[in-house]
Parts: sequence; structure tokens; C-alpha cells
Amino acid sequence: MGIFKKPSGTEGEAWPAIIISGFVAFGGILFGYDTGTISGILAMPYWARTFSTGHRDSNGNLNVTSSQSSAIVSILSAGTFFGALGAAPMGDLLGRRWGLIASNAVFVLGVVLQTIATSIPPFLAGRFFAGLGVGLISALVPLYQSETAPKWIRGFIVGSYQFAITVGLLLAAVLNNATHSRNDTGSYRIPIAVQFAWSIILVVGMLILPETPRYLIKVDKGEAAAKSLAKLRRLPEDHLAVREELAEIRANHQYEISLGKGGYRECFQGNLFKRLMTGCLLQALQQLTGINFIFYYGTQFFKNSGFDNEFVISLITSCVNVGSTIPGLYAIDRWGRRPVLLAGAIGMTISQLLVAVLGTTTTGQDSAGNIIVHNTAAQQAAIAFICIYIFFFAASWGPVAWVVTGEIFPLKTRAKSLSMTTATNWLINWALSFSTPYLVNYGPGNANLQSKIFFIWFGCCFLCITFVYFMIYETKGLTLEEVDELYGEVKDARKSVGWKPTITFREISETKEATGEHAEFGKAQEVSP
Repeated sequence: MGIFKKPSGTEGEAWPAIIISGFVAFGGILFGYDTGTISGILAMPYWARTFSTGHRDSNGNLNVTSSQSSAIVSILSAGTFFGALGAAPMGDLLGRRWGLIASNAVFVLGVVLQTIATSIPPFLAGRFFAGLGVGLISALVPLYQSETAPKWIRGFIVGSYQFAITVGLLLAAVLNNATHSRNDTGSYRIPIAVQFAWSIILVVGMLILPETPRYLIKVDKGEAAAKSLAKLRRLPEDHLAVREELAEIRANHQYEISLGKGGYRECFQGNLFKRLMTGCLLQALQQLTGINFIFYYGTQFFKNSGFDNEFVISLITSCVNVGSTIPGLYAIDRWGRRPVLLAGAIGMTISQLLVAVLGTTTTGQDSAGNIIVHNTAAQQAAIAFICIYIFFFAASWGPVAWVVTGEIFPLKTRAKSLSMTTATNWLINWALSFSTPYLVNYGPGNANLQSKIFFIWFGCCFLCITFVYFMIYETKGLTLEEVDELYGEVKDARKSVGWKPTITFREISETKEATGEHAEFGKAQEVSP
């Protein structure tokens, strides 16, 4: 495949970094599976009867209330929010590798609590701790990937994290579909307990894989960094290409440190704040496109919309999600970040509008709140456009959001900034998962929007178009150090396309030593003390 063909003049082997970073993406399976499995579990009759506190739904069946459903779904996102914020100190203190191993321990605690639960309180506790672990993993995986990947295929490698998330969502749909009709605790315990396997695989792999060379440079372990980079590139430690790449990483880090400390305060100053806002808004808008409405509440929503095969529909949407991510991974490094995000935003906007119109104009409700479908063909068309929307999301905003946030921050603040952008993703995720049951459900205290909620997602997708045009820099084919230079030299994201680096950080360091001054583009990065 052309995507795996190294550019001419590139030293070393690419496959070790691709395999290693691809394996680390396995953390995305934990992320996707844990977020995807709850949609089916909430719709399982046995689980509803077991965890019900006496509430009966419109059909007279024992079930959980909207507030209980909201808490069960959203508490995972609350845990992930705090986990993502904790990823920075963990990643800087323990390292990217051991940070991922420790995160798995937290995740396993949550899985244990969910598996043994027979009532809502311990189930909630399990969801929180699982979310805490997922939050840590969701920030550390793209951090590890971006710091180990060759520049020419970094988009594909970091984007593979999103592919792993979609595989996790698909596996959740498969397991839910296989067990939902069981009339025992296996209906929900089997899908939950399977997560032990995902965690074990990731931990075993991380015990074997190397620490990232950029982190080792950050903690002043130059010899270990050389060994790590040589292992990633399959070159001798004293090879010229290894020495040059390490020298540029070291010079970049020293240059950053010369401009000030790398604490949280610095993340909000100078153009570092611009980058932080870009990352946070990108992750927020990724959630506001409405994707997790499909995967958190899709099964229940399809059931409420009058479909009898709601588990099968959820399985189909998960398959579309997985398959559509593959062309997106190809396009990231071929077409660039800006055009892929822009095309995806346009496609999502049109699809969400059509789903909203079709769903709103062809369904009604009786006095008990049950959905009445006036036009079955139109409802089927709405499902088709949901799949088209998923295609555009999975091929663009799904993977590219993680790619962009993983590469736009300098080394000294990368862990902290990336943790905040990921925390933003989970904060919006929590807000949506908490409010959605109230927005779509029928009954007192609920907005009963049903399909009208897709008008909200339509409006947010439209905002995505403007955001990409004015805020997203094109970083295709640049090293992480060159991305730093790009933000220093170019003030307007629209002018970033086609930009080429003119000076290396080693040259900047030499200039600084000779003149005692910063190079011109570095002035844009200076921040007030």
C-alpha cells in the first residue's frame, strides 16, 4: 500500500513504530467497548428488572427512571474527565509507558465493581472507576503514539486510536446482541467481564514496549532515549539519522525551556493558549456532532422510534463506524488535516439535517408516549442517513481530532495540554450523556424531543465548518518540532497550507548561543512571566 511506503531519503524502518504505536492503540478498544456496551445493557429486560427500584415504563415493565439512566451513563464521563486531567501528572511522573499500565489497574477495579453489582450504587461506582481509567488511557495513548511515530505516517498511526475505539464499539454491539435475550445475570455480566481480556492484553504489551524517546529527553535520560529511538527506527544507536533526530528533539526541548517553565500557567499564555483553545474546541465539537448519542442511547432510541430489531440496527451502525474509519486513516496523511475535517463537517451537517427532518415529519406519539410511525420508508431513510453521518464522522472528525491534539503542543507542555483537551472531550461527553435522557424521553420533566434532537446536532456540525476554516493548521508531513515552528511563524491557520520549515531548532540554539537572542519566529512564542 502506498500509505506505508517511506518517502525517499528516510532512514531506518517504519514498521516497528507502526506496529508498536498500533498496539498501543489497543487502549482505544477499552475506551470504545466501555462506552458502547452501556447502550445495550440499558435496553436488556433482565438488567432493567434487576436494577429497577420499582419504576415502571410506559409498557408497565420494571425499569430504571430517566434520572437513574442519566446517572448510569454520564458517571462514566465524569470519571473520564478527572482521569484525563490526571493523565498529565501521571504521564510526566511515571512516564507514558508506566502511566498506561497504572491506568489499567484503575480500569480493572471499575470492571470488577460493575461485574459483581446487582443494584445501582455499586454499578455506579464501577462505572466511575472504569471511566477514571479510560480517561487516563484516552490521554496517554495519543501522547505515546505522537511521540514515537515517524512524521510521514503520524496521522495514520495516531488516527488508528480512533479505529480501535470503533472496533471496541463494534465488539460491544456484538456481545450485547449475543447476550441481551438471556434471562439471567449473564445477559449483562458477560459483556462487562470481557473487558478484563482487553486490559490484560494492553498491560502485557506495555511491559514489553519502550518508553518514548521524547519523554526520556524530557527527563534527561539521553542514553535511554537513543536506545528507544534506535529500537523504534531499527537503526544502530550511533547511526547518523538517530543522532540527528535526537539532537533536534533535545534542541527543541532546551529552546522551549529557555522561554519559560512548562507548568499549567504557561499553557494559557502566548500562542500556547491559542493551541490549547484549538485543541479544546476541536474535542468539544467532536462530541457536539452527536456521535455518542448514537452509541450511548442508539439502541434505546431505535426501540422508542418503533423499530423491533433495535439491537441489529445498533450492530449495523457500529459496523459502518469501523469500516468508515479506514478511508479516513488513509486520507489524513494523503490529503491533510484541514481538508479531511472540512469535508467531514460538511457531510455531517447535511446528514444530520436530513435525519432531523425525516424523523420529525414522519412520526408521532400516542397519549402514553409510544411512537407512531406514519411512514416506514422515511424512517428507514433516516436510519440510512444516520449511517451516512457516521461514515463522515468516522472518516474525519473521529480520528483527526486525536491526531491534531496529539501534535500541536510543544514537549514541555504536551502532557498537560493534551490532558486538558481530552478532559474537554469528556466534559462535553458527560454533559450530553447526562442531559440526553431528559431531552429525548417522554414524560413529566422531560423535553420529549425524540428526532428533533438531530436539529441540535445539525447546528453544531455547521459550526464545525467555520471552526476548521479559521482555526485548524495544516500539519501534514511535519515533525512535532516543526509544528512548533509553524505556530511561531504563521498567525493565520488559512496560510499554514504548504508552509515549509526554514530553520532547525539546533540552528536556533546555535544562533542564540552566538548572539544571545531568540530567532525571529521564537519571539511569537515568548510569554509574559
